[in-house]
Amino acid sequence: MSKIPATVITGFLGAGKTTLIRHLITNAQGRRIALIVNEFGDVGVDGELLKGCGVESCSDDDIIELANGCICCTVADDFVPTMEKLLDRPNPPDHIVIETSGLALPQPLVRAFRWPEVKTRVTVDGVITVIDAAAVAAGRFAEDEAALAAQRQADPALDHDQPIAELFEDQIGCADLIILNKTDLVDADTLTQVEAQVRAEARPAAGVVHADHGKLPAAVLLGLTSATEGDIDNRPSHHDLEGEEHDHDDFESFVVETGAQSDQGLAARIAAIMAKHDILRLKGFVAVPGKDMRLVVQAVGPRVESFFDRAWTAGEPRTTRLVVIGEKGLDQTAITQALAA
Repeated sequence: MSKIPATVITGFLGAGKTTLIRHLITNAQGRRIALIVNEFGDVGVDGELLKGCGVESCSDDDIIELANGCICCTVADDFVPTMEKLLDRPNPPDHIVIETSGLALPQPLVRAFRWPEVKTRVTVDGVITVIDAAAVAAGRFAEDEAALAAQRQADPALDHDQPIAELFEDQIGCADLIILNKTDLVDADTLTQVEAQVRAEARPAAGVVHADHGKLPAAVLLGLTSATEGDIDNRPSHHDLEGEEHDHDDFESFVVETGAQSDQGLAARIAAIMAKHDILRLKGFVAVPGKDMRLVVQAVGPRVESFFDRAWTAGEPRTTRLVVIGEKGLDQTAITQALAA
């Protein structure tokens, strides 16, 4: 029997992974695709956006959410049992797509495909890393050498790691295919510079393609036949090289739940709050007074997007729930008060 191919889609917070996957499943050309969606926060925003996609070959039952944790840290408890349930279905999928949390290392997840429970039944078709080209151009993932020098001078004993820069490098270094997304937000010269920066961190064999809003043919994303699990030891992460256990002590997440909020000026207010408190990512659903549809809010860096995606269902609480993600030390009280104001 041939193994079922699985594609791991990784990339930092807000890179556009969910948009890419939504486009993929709506243009899957009859492939029966099962999705495993992992969220760092307690609220499954990405899974909710993928459900109800209207594609017969990808029903809500084919979308499995693993929230409140990072899949690379819960392989034994969450990922392997989930894979076994998918594979044991009477009619298993043609392809499995796994969307990792934006804070996940792909390396531990790929190694899980060598576990006895799955290694004879599934293979990693490829690791795809989605990158926000505009965020790279803005220097969001670059190491701040001046800040590091100041920290070392103030206290040489401190551990001066750069968690965002290291995670970004690890996600690139594991990739079989790198997607430079959101190319509509940068000019041609900037995109060339971004690609050069990314290629410097990537494996020589990794492919690089450009995308606008994650719009790529399924044939580009599926069928890479990389069998990445057999080569993963040649793609070490910073934690592998430094002999450390992977954890997420550098980051934190919490949920702000409020009543209905006006959508007038909401994007500008969220952008100001994110800038003031150095929030990396904010996403969720907003109940707007007088509107029968829920408002989706997606914010990363200075960019805030919102759109109405569907009507509130019967019995569904019409409440505002926003996931806030940032580096350790966020002022949860002040952020909650500001978002609830």
